Amino acid sequence: MVGFLLVSAPEAAADQLTAFRKGLSEMGYVEGRNLAIEIRSAHNEYDRLPELAADLVRRRVAVIAVGSIAAARVAKAATTTIPIVFGFGGDPVQTGLVASLNRPGGNITGVVTMNLELSAKRLGLLHELVPEATRFGVLVNASNSAAVSLIRDALAAAAHAGWQIEFLAVSTNRDLSATFASFAQKRVDAVMVAPELLFVSRRVQLLTLAARHAVPTIYPSREFAEAGGLMSYGSSFTDMHRQAGIYTGRILKGEKPADLPVMQPTTFEFVINLQTAQALDIDVPPTLLARADEVIE
Repeated sequence: MVGFLLVSAPEAAADQLTAFRKGLSEMGYVEGRNLAIEIRSAHNEYDRLPELAADLVRRRVAVIAVGSIAAARVAKAATTTIPIVFGFGGDPVQTGLVASLNRPGGNITGVVTMNLELSAKRLGLLHELVPEATRFGVLVNASNSAAVSLIRDALAAAAHAGWQIEFLAVSTNRDLSATFASFAQKRVDAVMVAPELLFVSRRVQLLTLAARHAVPTIYPSREFAEAGGLMSYGSSFTDMHRQAGIYTGRILKGEKPADLPVMQPTTFEFVINLQTAQALDIDVPPTLLARADEVIE
């Protein structure tokens, strides 16, 4: 039996759970056949995480999987014996979850996207697309402590280039409906969406808002561009959770978390959606198209 500790509602993490199950199946574990998965969701009430983690510990699950830094911290505090596998976008060494990426130590390891460290790159790509842009909006999750490093990096990139940054922090699905209207009021030229599970799960809503307000926007992973986002740069959230499922399967087969290095992405994909660019009446420079790993036409 495997436990999965979620911050968000299960329906909001549907893609994450599907990818996780796929990774498990690649290792020979199929839910309902030779594996049970106990899902515990805090429904975005972070103070509920400790009791949910304690429940999984009481049930003596073989592995606890988590999809956020907050859930990983709580799980680590709840047990020193049950293996924990995480999947998120921050730095697990900086956050104190593991001793090092190569030798995590203890009972915890996992997979990271390293997408939080790409703020300067994303802003640069956005500026290449919209050269006249000098005022950028950045959408972050107020509930995610890892957003601090992203904000720092974005401010440093903006200061170096002489740009202005307007941050907008949201913490619930309800807050999202006002995001792009707020950016329009602040007269931002373009928007960067931070790598965040909340935004991945609500990407259709975000893409609809971006289109309605006609704001050029760059997103953290290809899942957004495939769904109609203008541009994306980063590693895949879907693949990260699939790899977390594979790691969970390996642990179920007898490997120890301390012996499994934290897995990092080897490639970052740059995707441009030309259909969306045309809808926004944006001419994508040929130099930018040439650098794209994929152009959706």
